[in-house]
Amino acid sequence: MNPIRNGAPLSIIEIAERSTDGRTFPFKCRCDDENLYYVKGKSANHRSLICEWMAGNLAASFGLNLPRCAIASAPASLIRLHPEGKDLGTGPVFASRAVENLNWISYASRGRVPLSIRRDILVFDWWVHNADRTLSETGGNPNLLFDASTDSLVVIDHNLAFDTEFDERLFLETHVFGDEWEPLCQDLVEMANYQTKLKQALDTSWGPAWKRLPQEWLFHDDEQTVLVEFDERACKELLERCTHQDFWRLA
Repeated sequence: MNPIRNGAPLSIIEIAERSTDGRTFPFKCRCDDENLYYVKGKSANHRSLICEWMAGNLAASFGLNLPRCAIASAPASLIRLHPEGKDLGTGPVFASRAVENLNWISYASRGRVPLSIRRDILVFDWWVHNADRTLSETGGNPNLLFDASTDSLVVIDHNLAFDTEFDERLFLETHVFGDEWEPLCQDLVEMANYQTKLKQALDTSWGPAWKRLPQEWLFHDDEQTVLVEFDERACKELLERCTHQDFWRLA
């Protein structure tokens, strides 16, 4: 199944609760497909919604295991009934299907994850400049849900991708799978395979995802007079560096 839902936006029919996890405190909502979703709207800011959508499409094309993602909206009548409804808003929102009965990955269990998946996640985050997947013995914010019965992961939260202040060395020091970087960079065949896979994901998903992006997200205001600071051309150029050998080198 394609993790990205295309076609008409989902309609939110129930606002169940608001999460206390994460930085954006998403709403847990039921949509007209009868599934529950974690929904980020007006309070999350439009740049973060763009990052979620664009990086989510890239992640799905790359092959990461992420929940089904979609664009959704809530009717004004429903928003008025919720005490925090204004933080969700009536415009287009980003919805990620809720995954139940899984826990955050722990530092002790990260070694149980198959090597190929650990490397996939590390390389993808390096590619999109997503430093928001940290974990050490003292804690962190991995944004990974762990299924102990299968040693598999569900990848969530890309709202901080395309970080314009990305620190490569700090990324490798703090990423949950950062210790896989050095051995990976000694495997020329694996590096070449990843570069091919990344280029295919970029070619397949970036253009279509940008076309489906809600135009409202490109502006800070409802009048659409103040542009959001998201440079689509610069972000694509960042991703295109995967075609060059220095993709693997620290600046």
